[in-house]
Order: sequence, then C-alpha cells, then structure tokens
Amino acid sequence: MKLIVTEPFKTLWAGRDPFEAVEQLQGQVYRELEGRRTLRTEIDGRGYFVKIHRGIGWGEIVKNLSTAKLPVLGAGQEWRAIQRLHEVGVPTMTAVAYGERGSNPATQHSFIITEELAPTVSLEDFAANWREQPPEPALKRALIAEVARMAGNMHRAGVNHRDFYICHFLLHTDKPVTAHNFRLSLIDLHRAQTRTQTPRRWRNKDLAGLYFSALGIGLTRRDKLRFLQVYFQRPLLDVLRDEASLLTWLQRKSERLQSRFLRKYASGAHQ
Repeated sequence: MKLIVTEPFKTLWAGRDPFEAVEQLQGQVYRELEGRRTLRTEIDGRGYFVKIHRGIGWGEIVKNLSTAKLPVLGAGQEWRAIQRLHEVGVPTMTAVAYGERGSNPATQHSFIITEELAPTVSLEDFAANWREQPPEPALKRALIAEVARMAGNMHRAGVNHRDFYICHFLLHTDKPVTAHNFRLSLIDLHRAQTRTQTPRRWRNKDLAGLYFSALGIGLTRRDKLRFLQVYFQRPLLDVLRDEASLLTWLQRKSERLQSRFLRKYASGAHQ
C-alpha cells in the first residue's frame, strides 16, 4: 500500500481509513466511469479535484491492449508525472493526497487529490478568437515560447502526456495577462507515462496532438518556427535539417487527425 496525505486532508481524515474517506467526499462530479470518478470538492473554502480509480477489470485491460491502447490503471501515473514535472520546473498541479491499495492492476483502488488551479482559463479558450482578433504580437510570442519550453522540458524529463492539447494548458488570470507577466500550468496528467527517457514515438504523438489542437488559432509559419527553436533548444537551421522527417510526419498526422475530426463532427451533426 502507498499513502501520502497532507493538509487539509490529514486533519480531516484523522483516525479514518483514507480509502473509505475519499469515497465519501461530495461535490460536483465531472466524470463518472465504471472504473474512475472525478469530482471537485471544497474544504474550508478552497477547491480540490479528486480522482478515484477502482480498477477496470482484466477484460477491459485486454480490450484496451488488443486495440493498441494503453489503459489507465490507477492514480499512480498522474502522481509520478506531477512529481517529475515539479522536479524539472514545469508548472503543473499540486497533489495533496495520494493513495494506492492492492497489487492486482485489474482491481487496484487508488486516488489522487490536487489543489484547484483558479482563477484560470484554458489556452484553447484564450486563443479561440485570435483569427478574428489577433493578440498583441509580444504576448503571442511569449505564450508560444512558454508552451515550447514546458513541452521540451517535460519530454526531456521522461514524461509524455498522451492528451497533449492546448486545452490542457491553463492560463492564470489572478493578475492581468501581459507578455512579461503571465503563468501557465499543465493539467490532466492521468494518462501520462514517466520514464528515464521519453521514447521518440511517444514524444512525436504528443507533438502531433499539440500541433493539431493549435491549427485553428491562426498561427503563422514564423510562430511554428519559433516553437521549434525553443522546444529543441538548438539553432533553427539545425532543427530544420535534423528533424525534417519529424516535421513532415507532423504535418501529415495533423491533416489525418483533422480529417478524422471533421468526419466525426459531420456524422454527429446528423444524428
């Protein structure tokens, strides 16, 4: 069993079984699946997000593996990713409680509680009208550079996200957002993988997801080149030469993702 509990839950759960206590937390439920529950709760006026994993069964694990999908087996994936990102200076959530009980991945009971990041707006929403109302150039350049820095540091630290879209970058709005004063945090790490080194395949999948999610906000070629230079931390000419196959693959992959999205949207619109 693994268990780490800090305040306010250390006091709140004193003398109780944390695995029973976490199941009794009340609040707004964001996701309710057979093996996972996500909710927001408040303790003493502060918000927290709670993710409870109850095991998905061997049948679901085999089903995922047979379709080349890696199942989410517990809260440990998010816990490990959060700790690694903090170590390398990638702003993300702060976990205040984590528990894991049982060695069987099909029935393991686990949970993680993180502090709410508020007030914030997703980068997707912040940039939604950039095509019609372009932002201040300096602010756009600064945001692109920070996303690239965070992405590069994450991958160099051995973490790949597996849901790497601009909607999972939160822009803090407690102060006016300017090119010289802003803060981004990366969230939704429940599918993340943490290793000593990120495999090229998984790095590329993350980059393709990020590129696809930013297609609609009016980025220019210069914007994309700026991202590459910061992400790879190398002279741009070297990046364009050494990563030519990756850049071609990213373009094709994003086009396939966009076509798939449009087909799905079109079929859903007629239901």
